Amino acid sequence: MGEAAEPTAPRRARPASVARKVALWALVVVLVALSRPTPATVTAGFVVAAAGELLRAWAAGHLRKTVELVTSGPYRYTRNPLYLGRLLIFTGLCLMAPLPYSLHWAVLAAGYGLFFGYYLPRKERVEPARLFEAHGDEYARYHDAVPALLPGRSPYPERPGAGWSSDRFIANREHWMVLGLLLVTLLLLYRAYRLGAI
Repeated sequence: MGEAAEPTAPRRARPASVARKVALWALVVVLVALSRPTPATVTAGFVVAAAGELLRAWAAGHLRKTVELVTSGPYRYTRNPLYLGRLLIFTGLCLMAPLPYSLHWAVLAAGYGLFFGYYLPRKERVEPARLFEAHGDEYARYHDAVPALLPGRSPYPERPGAGWSSDRFIANREHWMVLGLLLVTLLLLYRAYRLGAI
């Protein structure tokens, strides 16, 4: 259920996690540097990316990973709202940053292929077992009732007192994603107007 966490003690980042983050930011730098954005592409892409970030912000304010089984907020509709939000942000970035020869569509297709062909299936093999071990039958009922990624129509019952928390949002470090998305959007808008002025 999501990849952010509310830490109770300082954690050391795993090498694979660090490598994924470095690769992700390297891809963003390449997209920004090589892109030929226009105000229209930046605007359209930002709408999609912002929807993804709103979903992630909503989820991050509910998430207490491994501390409790989160079934509130967007977790009532999908077990992985953070992943869904990430896909929307990735899609939005590819729309914002068109590459020469339309290569941004190839980047988008490769990203989707990697996510659906490797990352999500791997997570679906590993995470349910870990969560079932931590939460038992409660998780089994949740897993059977709520889709892995695309939101279901019927919300899962919410626990009394569950709600969004700005402390959780900050503890899960989602504010850095918000700032990063805004910075990339501003850089692309700047490039769009510079290219339009040439």
